[in-house]
Amino acid sequence: MAGLNQKSILDMIKEFRRNWHTLCNSERTTVCGADSMLLALQLSMAENNKQHSGDFTVSLSDIILTWKYFLHEKLNLPVENIKMIDHYEDIRKIYDDFLKNSNMLDLIDVYKKYSDLTSNCENYANISPSRLLDFLSGREYAVDDETDFSEPASPMSKHNQENEKVRLLAKKIIYSYLNLLVNSKNDLALAHILNIPDRGLGREAFTDLKHAAREKQMSIFLVATSFIRTIELGGKGYAPSPSDPLRAHIKGLSNFINFIDKLDEILGEISNPSIAGGRILSVIKMQLTKGQNSRDPFYKAVEEVAQDLDLRIKNIINSQQGDVAFSTTDISPARPKYHTINHGTAYCGRDTVKALLVLLDEEAASAPTKNKAELLYDDENTIHPNGTSVLTLFRSPTQVDNSSMKPLRERIHKSMEEKKIKTKQTLIRSQFACTYKDDCMISKDKWNNVNSASKPLCVLHMENDLSEGVNSSVGRPTIGTSSGNVHLGRNEKEKVARKSSSLTGNTSSKRRQESLNIQYKLNHGLN
Repeated sequence: MAGLNQKSILDMIKEFRRNWHTLCNSERTTVCGADSMLLALQLSMAENNKQHSGDFTVSLSDIILTWKYFLHEKLNLPVENIKMIDHYEDIRKIYDDFLKNSNMLDLIDVYKKYSDLTSNCENYANISPSRLLDFLSGREYAVDDETDFSEPASPMSKHNQENEKVRLLAKKIIYSYLNLLVNSKNDLALAHILNIPDRGLGREAFTDLKHAAREKQMSIFLVATSFIRTIELGGKGYAPSPSDPLRAHIKGLSNFINFIDKLDEILGEISNPSIAGGRILSVIKMQLTKGQNSRDPFYKAVEEVAQDLDLRIKNIINSQQGDVAFSTTDISPARPKYHTINHGTAYCGRDTVKALLVLLDEEAASAPTKNKAELLYDDENTIHPNGTSVLTLFRSPTQVDNSSMKPLRERIHKSMEEKKIKTKQTLIRSQFACTYKDDCMISKDKWNNVNSASKPLCVLHMENDLSEGVNSSVGRPTIGTSSGNVHLGRNEKEKVARKSSSLTGNTSSKRRQESLNIQYKLNHGLN
């Protein structure tokens, strides 16, 4: 019964594709599945909490409660026994704006547009609001959940669960690349693949892109594309200003945009959609597995998913060629004339886009994830080093001081100038160390001058006599000034030397005379 319901939902999306020109404004509008709807609701609730409390966060219990109320309210089902969360109307408005700006429609919107077409479709009787509610809430698969829980856990089953988790991650990444290739306004798909593989575009880069997109009222991918195009095509005259936050992410953004451009070239240049789809998957696979070990679980999962999707694209194209008149986008199968300018791009790309849209619609019609906590809050660090949950990406990182916001060149120049000044000061001090007076000596002299007033007069005289005796014995005067930087001339040094020598000569002659007088008195018996 569950598989029949899933097929019915896929038939509903196909009917929506046939009448897209009367139901939506864009041919490349993508369908938001159950898991993407829950992720969009989580971001809307976190944004609402930030507006009212300042914290971009939301608990799992609040999300589950709001999700239940949201499904009933949007499907026009009774909500009497369900508690409504605060500021629900604001959350609903943020949710609708997010899907509109991302050029997406959720399954409930598709169901409403589909039901407004006609009631004569035979598939319409298979879908009702209550059955769609059971599908989106996961009730159709409750029996499968019970059987899974009844099985005893074993090491082999845990190993298989890890492999299945890696495979789901690889599948989500490849689908996100295809989704962004078809719908460049899909910010949710861009969040999954911006830094996978590693391009140096973490939370700060995503936050800067998000703020720039909000200011310019554009999608995140379009902001990044216009930024890189201006640099590559405009030349030096269009270089970003030093205050532009995106300037620090030029290398990573250029790598990302050039890779998407490569996929776009394949989309428009190869006329056969089957070959184009296989080439696109091959390029994505090479990008994801570049530099990794072939024995790595993620490497094997990417190869398996790419091979499986390639086979599914070929089956889709074969089914489309069987009945071209009822194509998914209701486009005339007549080829344009050969002299048409856009023959090699628009027409070829459109056929491949049609096949990719069917592939993405099948994924949107798949069953929702059982583990809601893993879907909403798992950062996937154990599987892929650059994996980050959507809530973590959309949450702005903590701001740092204003000093770090200065340009890198200015900060490096300032630090180099400070190092030069310190080096110059140490060199001057070491070269003329004999003429400098240490700070400790200056402070000691000041302390002695202050305490000298409190000393007795006799102690001061004794200290002066002692200092004079020491200086006279050494034969050089003390040098002490307030600045500690006194240079004696050559003449002054010679005068000091002569004076010291004369003083020593006078004292020695007086002592010699006194000793001769004492010797004379002793010899002659005089007192």
